[in-house]
Amino acid sequence: MTDQHMIQLLQKRGVTVEQISEIVYKLQKPYNDQLSEEDCTESVLAVLAKREVQYTLYTGIALDELAEKKLLPEPLQSILEADEPLFGVDETLALGIVHVYGMIGLTSFGYLDKEKMGIIRALNDDRSAVHVFLDDLVCGLAAAASARIAHQNEHAPDYSSKLRLD
Repeated sequence: MTDQHMIQLLQKRGVTVEQISEIVYKLQKPYNDQLSEEDCTESVLAVLAKREVQYTLYTGIALDELAEKKLLPEPLQSILEADEPLFGVDETLALGIVHVYGMIGLTSFGYLDKEKMGIIRALNDDRSAVHVFLDDLVCGLAAAASARIAHQNEHAPDYSSKLRLD
């Protein structure tokens, strides 16, 4: 598996790295004056390079595609076609991406899942295809890339000088 393969898989489903990067930029720019769109793209690509993330994407996208072809057993087929609000497995799968980057990734995921900005909203609202998993996977990718940037921010306050070892 290569990063390029993952990029093509996402593009086939209507998602670009740039669209995910835009979300990352919106999440992190208020906390990092030095942040560039290129930094965000690099972070998205770094998250996509992780094999655990790739396996998660394969799984979720495959389930969406099987639902589109009506190849899932009932009642799962009907649940995915309805995008049943209490299903929750889609969010659970996507959280696997986020947990690599800690609590900031988790809170960003919750925010994105609720706000549904950019391509996330487009996927969620698209009734011509099944994106039950993909919209949450994109939330996970954006949240993880955002958290990665937050953890690497060289301009974040350093409180270690206040540590007392008495």
